[in-house]
Amino acid sequence: MAEVRNEVIFLKDYQPFAYEVHHIDLVFDVGEKSTLVTSKIDVSPRKGTPTGTRLDLDGELLTPKRVTVDGRELDENEYEANAQGLSLLSPPDRAFVLETLVELDPENNKRLMGLYRSNGVWCTQCEAEGFRRITYMADRPDVLATYRVRLEADKQMAPVLLANGNLVETGDLKGGRHYAVWDDPHPKPTYLFAVVAGDLGVIRDEFTTASGRHVDLAIYAEHGKQDDCVFAMDALKRSMAWDEKRFGREYDLDVFNIVAVSDFNFGAMENKGLNIFNDRLILAQPDAATDADYGRVESVVAHEYFHNWTGNRITCRDWFQLCLKEGLTVYRDQEFTSDERSRPVKRIEDVRDLRARQFPEDEGPLAHPPRPDQFSEINNFYTATVYDKGAEVVRMLATLLGEEDFRKGTDLYFERHDGEATTIESWLKVFEDATGRDLQQFGIWYTQAGTPEVTAESDWDAETKTCSLKLTQHTAPTPGQSDKQNLVIPIKFGLIGPNGQELEWESVIGGHVEGDIIVLDEAVAELTFTGVASRPVPSLLRGFSAPVKLKSNLMRDDQLFLARHDKDGFNRWQALQEVALQLMVDAVRTGGDLDEGAVAALAAALGETLADKEMDDALKAMALSLPGELAVASAVGHDIDPQAIHVVRRALLASVARRIQGPLSQTHARLALSRDDSQAISAVHGRTLKNACLGLLVATGSAAHSQLAAEQYSAASNMTDRMGALGASVANWTSEARSLLDSFGERVKSDPLMGDKWLSLSAMRPDDGALDAVKSIYNGPDFPRTNPNRMRSLIGAFAMSNVAQFTRTDGAGFEFVAAVCREADGYNPQLSARLLTAFRSWRTWEPKRRQLAEKVLRDLAESDGLSRDLTDILTRTLAG
Repeated sequence: MAEVRNEVIFLKDYQPFAYEVHHIDLVFDVGEKSTLVTSKIDVSPRKGTPTGTRLDLDGELLTPKRVTVDGRELDENEYEANAQGLSLLSPPDRAFVLETLVELDPENNKRLMGLYRSNGVWCTQCEAEGFRRITYMADRPDVLATYRVRLEADKQMAPVLLANGNLVETGDLKGGRHYAVWDDPHPKPTYLFAVVAGDLGVIRDEFTTASGRHVDLAIYAEHGKQDDCVFAMDALKRSMAWDEKRFGREYDLDVFNIVAVSDFNFGAMENKGLNIFNDRLILAQPDAATDADYGRVESVVAHEYFHNWTGNRITCRDWFQLCLKEGLTVYRDQEFTSDERSRPVKRIEDVRDLRARQFPEDEGPLAHPPRPDQFSEINNFYTATVYDKGAEVVRMLATLLGEEDFRKGTDLYFERHDGEATTIESWLKVFEDATGRDLQQFGIWYTQAGTPEVTAESDWDAETKTCSLKLTQHTAPTPGQSDKQNLVIPIKFGLIGPNGQELEWESVIGGHVEGDIIVLDEAVAELTFTGVASRPVPSLLRGFSAPVKLKSNLMRDDQLFLARHDKDGFNRWQALQEVALQLMVDAVRTGGDLDEGAVAALAAALGETLADKEMDDALKAMALSLPGELAVASAVGHDIDPQAIHVVRRALLASVARRIQGPLSQTHARLALSRDDSQAISAVHGRTLKNACLGLLVATGSAAHSQLAAEQYSAASNMTDRMGALGASVANWTSEARSLLDSFGERVKSDPLMGDKWLSLSAMRPDDGALDAVKSIYNGPDFPRTNPNRMRSLIGAFAMSNVAQFTRTDGAGFEFVAAVCREADGYNPQLSARLLTAFRSWRTWEPKRRQLAEKVLRDLAESDGLSRDLTDILTRTLAG
């Protein structure tokens, strides 16, 4: 592998910065060809810092045009400047002001970190370490300072000038230029800094907090797209009201601004008072956005707003604590959506995502704890483990403590740590202090990688009226962690009797039971429930109360019984998933046909679910959506043949659908009568079920049902129904699929966000022409390779969502994606590293695919000039 300086950073080596930075004044002189940045930082030695200690500031690829201390320009022998930063060799042993001047080239900043230009708009992205590409500073999350920012630009080119905080001054300058001054009174780390300058449209609104503060709200986007921001504005106001009610958190500035840009490495960024969003997570109209798009807009707007307290007012001491702000805030946005929409539906959606994204991460070479103890490149730790598993850990804590005590703990957290950069230990300590509970063992969730497996064995003794339940936990070794500790696992449960009723018990012997929660904190727990009147079917892990894999000795009939009778919506869904998953795993492992008797039983249960008048339409749709190919691969575990999995899953869908196509057709026809294209929950859930039915009908292979999908595509009055029809046609590669895909491509070619949908569907076509189609688009003259949205939609969808074609046995899929990663690494290392994670499961594939993937990865490793980002992912992927 080419020589790359990939220094490993360890949590154990953390030291506070030797100096304190109190305040920063910045002046941005924004020009068409370059931008000058003048920085004045108020600095003083931290107590205990020895006199003469060097002041080392980060600065990536910057060249100082001027360096002064207290107004005196320094000689070159008084400081050192290189590609990594600026050092004062002998700074004053008192408070002083350091001033620097640098010149930036935003137009050619294709890494999209620091200050860059997107469609003519100057904007910033500073998390995690982008501020060092703007000016010299201690670019670390534990250095908090107040900021005052002055922006100057051509008034016609950039009439909008935004920064963090409150607007305090504006005015005109000579030569058609103008300025704006923003002041942020809340100390913040560099990663929360933001500026925007450009010509943008805007919608405005207002919000009054519970204490009476008036807040001006604004969302900026490209001209002509203001109306597409209306839903996002509504979501923002609902988020602000919800946070006051649920967590007692009010907003703390006079303005809250959001800016949507088209070139962005992430989904969105919570910069204090000035959130910057990937435009796909702000813009939404029924004829351009699906219901799922609307849901993502709502969720991410809430997420970034909630960061104002869990991330901004209280931030993380170092990047090892990233899950402190991200896991907690994901939990908060999940709870918001659950309250706004449907709690069981949201829970199922979140668990599906967790199993598809985080479980494979825990099972592969990139496994790491929610709070890692080392890293080479922090950009590679914005992972599903940090976000999604981090949220699950917070949820378990809330489950164990109960609503009242959990709120006591969060109230104390906000009171004790407001204005601080803190740690996971401090987070857990507030709950110990608020409740008196010892959380030392629970804290292992933050420091231990891997997905625990819980095994449950139950039995009932008719003579003694007792139910025995044996639970065991085991976590397999992960890279760097061969020995695992027992975790505290909350298992919500119930015992269900023959008529579907919840059974009572007189007492429980053994184990640790708190109400409806079994707390599994040892390797083995053996519980005996007495006074159980009839044979129960245990319903375990209700609401997915812990991020574990549950294996039980329940038979298929017991699972189908739960699917019909469990009062827990999640476990009704889960029972159907278990039956379908085992069917597919058995067929894949034996290479034989599906068990038709089991298929018939599953179809009957699905038919009953569809006919249930009490069940929510979206829950019915969830039930009809059988486990995906990644879930089957995870269950198979090793020597995986992705194409065989694809064939088996399509066969199961077809077989189930043929057995219940009458009810499916009737439900689809009934729901197709609705003309409500709104975001009312009943309308959204109706469309969800309608398109789930259509997907199964098309899976039968019937020409009539394929034609039905084509007719829905043509007649659709909203993007959800159009994509439902098109997605079903492409997934089954019907005779109409190619023409519908071409039609959609022509329809959306002038709208990049709708075009992303076409790119993804083109990449996910299941036939052998998928790779050639992707190559043709990628190599086309109009494909914008530097835009992360376009690249993720095409290359990411192919490599991560069309695994059968990505892993084709001639190795061509591997070679193409590796070549794309190598090229993208030259202009956007974060993007290339994310795309390369498609190879994370390569060791689990069958020998031929495994050998082909390894050769491609090792060839890539021999390339010269790879970035730290890509080198880190590549090294860990090969070593795991």
